[in-house]
Amino acid sequence: MLESPFAFFRGAAAIMAADLASTPRSGLNAQLCGDAHGANFGGFAAPDRNLVFDLNDFDETAPAAWEWDIKRLAASFAVLGRDGGFGARKRRELALAAVGSYRQAMRQFAGMRTVEVWYARLDLERQYAELAALLRRASRKRLDRTLTKGRRKDSLRAFSKLTQEVDGEPRIVSDPPLIVPISELTLGDDTRLRHDELLELFEQYRGTLPVDSRRLLADYEAVDLAHHVVGIGSVGMEAWIVLLLGNGRDDPLFLQIKEAERSVLEQFGRSGSSGSHGRRVVEGQRLIQAGSDVFLGWLRLPKGRDGRPHHYYVRQLWDAKISVPLHELAADDLSVYAEMCGWTLARAHARTGDRAAIAAYLGGGEAFDRALAKFAEAYADQNERDYKCFAAAVQAGRLPATTGVSR
Repeated sequence: MLESPFAFFRGAAAIMAADLASTPRSGLNAQLCGDAHGANFGGFAAPDRNLVFDLNDFDETAPAAWEWDIKRLAASFAVLGRDGGFGARKRRELALAAVGSYRQAMRQFAGMRTVEVWYARLDLERQYAELAALLRRASRKRLDRTLTKGRRKDSLRAFSKLTQEVDGEPRIVSDPPLIVPISELTLGDDTRLRHDELLELFEQYRGTLPVDSRRLLADYEAVDLAHHVVGIGSVGMEAWIVLLLGNGRDDPLFLQIKEAERSVLEQFGRSGSSGSHGRRVVEGQRLIQAGSDVFLGWLRLPKGRDGRPHHYYVRQLWDAKISVPLHELAADDLSVYAEMCGWTLARAHARTGDRAAIAAYLGGGEAFDRALAKFAEAYADQNERDYKCFAAAVQAGRLPATTGVSR
């Protein structure tokens, strides 16, 4: 979070949730992402294996005021624009692109049949020609490289990058502090005890999957486990990667087990935990994402070594994941990306909220767009003040921080 004001913004969802809770709202709710900034969108392989563009982070998902998501999205482009050295006019254009796309898409969704809204998605393969025509030549080449890299980012790729042979068997590599195999975390009999506990939890996870996914997973066997440091806002919470093998060594599957805590929105909106924060994340993702991971499930550890319960969700580690290098995009190209994010967020809200009422509230003019562009710039000012206070607290030793760790 010390890296830049945008990195701080990404990790400060709780701060913004508290700020937004005191702002006016329409009284209309939807299932929110809860952390809808520009870097939490990207590409991945849908269950039909086509590449799609969608939200990709749901740790904070919960039912709440729909305005909070679009305000965070607009503000993220104002903050990102400052990090990129864009002037006030360009930053305003970015916010207007995201909000205008959201408003227009919501009005379209309001007139669609309900089932059409649920099937709607941004298919990257189909949209490629249209998208490429809007980008500059250098950006088109970068898009080609990004898509190619994303298509290759699967469990086979992870197997080649994250494993080594130990006594003739594949095991997860040691790369502390980012990746630490379980064999290095516990010793002797305690290793076997911990391993058995985790296998029992893994069986609990299987029970949360749909029948077809449960049958698919039954053909895989878990062979190794490692602690994994991930994210910006997620640092400090537990995350694990599991190596499974199916039909031999050429059939690997990597799953990620990630800790879930209470959403930053829950104290301000309706509870979305259903008694399990892992379940909240999974069910929220299934509600607002166009095509979710077939291995998406959850588990709960009733009592951890700290004496308190721990909640987790499980997903594939790599599934053709495409992350757009936002800081490398020119302002015009970033505007295209902002429009894609706005459309996607509107689709998510249209699936779970009263899309006709939200569309009516937004109206056909640009008043809402302009209001949120102004808000985005004001919040970017606030974010810079918060970032400076944060950095000063670290420098003074009031907040502990670890630097120089790359992911």
